[in-house]
Amino acid sequence: MDKTGHYEFMAEPFHCDFSGRLFMGHLGNHLLNAADFHSTERAFGMKRLLGIERSWVLSRLAIEMAEMPPMYTRFSVETWVESAMRFFTSRNFAVVGADGRTYGYGRSIWAMIDTVTRQPTDIYSIDDGAISNWIVADRPCPIDKGGRVRMSDDARLVRTIDTYYNDVDINGHINSVKYIEHVLDLWPMDWYRDHQISRFEIAYVAEAHAGDRLSFYREDGTDGDSSIRIVRTDGTECCRCRVVFTPSGCK
Repeated sequence: MDKTGHYEFMAEPFHCDFSGRLFMGHLGNHLLNAADFHSTERAFGMKRLLGIERSWVLSRLAIEMAEMPPMYTRFSVETWVESAMRFFTSRNFAVVGADGRTYGYGRSIWAMIDTVTRQPTDIYSIDDGAISNWIVADRPCPIDKGGRVRMSDDARLVRTIDTYYNDVDINGHINSVKYIEHVLDLWPMDWYRDHQISRFEIAYVAEAHAGDRLSFYREDGTDGDSSIRIVRTDGTECCRCRVVFTPSGCK
């Protein structure tokens, strides 16, 4: 079996925004599904892990797109494991059109947790470290890994929302992609008529659960570069995001 997985998707019309291009949130879902398909085929996926009280949780995700796939476009998500350590593994993505064009790339970091204690657990304890057999060390991912999203105390509270059933995923906490969707809702429709998302980064810090209220603090920098901090009901920071916009039609 090839170390790199290739999975076909389509920009379905009801997964596209008013411009006729795939929503970033749906692209995020496709990337996470590709990650699960790839790991499941190689015996370290969610289905097996949940049976032994283990699970993958997303720690960081960075997506950088030259453009989003248009409606009805078929494309593939290619994914491969770049490296693995005791508690974290790095996984990369390429979004490639049927015509060979590359729409963009993604980088992610995952942790394996014990579903009872909710604490990180040793990735190499699964099948004597068999994940090492699937590492692709010689395929570079050309986008920046990203780092800590830095914010000052001047970030302003722009929205507070409640969370419900549809926000929760198989791990019992707020879905990784739901954070992305809620963050991108912080800008009005008119903004998206003139701008496109060229890069999205998110770093997860702590879990939130159904019923938590999430407060969004935003700090706008220069050249369409904004940072967001999300805080749950008890004041704990859940995650930080960075969104970089470019004028529509520009890279």
